[in-house]
Amino acid sequence: METILLVIHLLLALTLVIVVLLQKSEGGGLGIGGPSGGGPGNMMSGRTAADVLTRTTAVLAGLFIATSLALAIMAGGTPSTSSVIETEPEKLEVESMVKSPEPAERSVPLSE
Repeated sequence: METILLVIHLLLALTLVIVVLLQKSEGGGLGIGGPSGGGPGNMMSGRTAADVLTRTTAVLAGLFIATSLALAIMAGGTPSTSSVIETEPEKLEVESMVKSPEPAERSVPLSE
């Protein structure tokens, strides 16, 4: 279930990015129906395209937030009662830490 929700989440994110990039910063949408977008006989005017993209962005954003919350709840699981600070580290062998290795004989003299 978590994998399916994660794939849906990624597809929503990709689609949301594409829809946002299709919008003009002035709110003209795709620019359809403008001076360079064809004549007045277009099926969708610039305003209609902007409204559709705005609504699509809002719906996708809502779904993205919903899947984010669902994934966070699924990943959360049950809260732990113990703290990381309270847990004792594994006992280490003190001898291996204290005991230094004996130096090997040097094949090159350091000074003469």
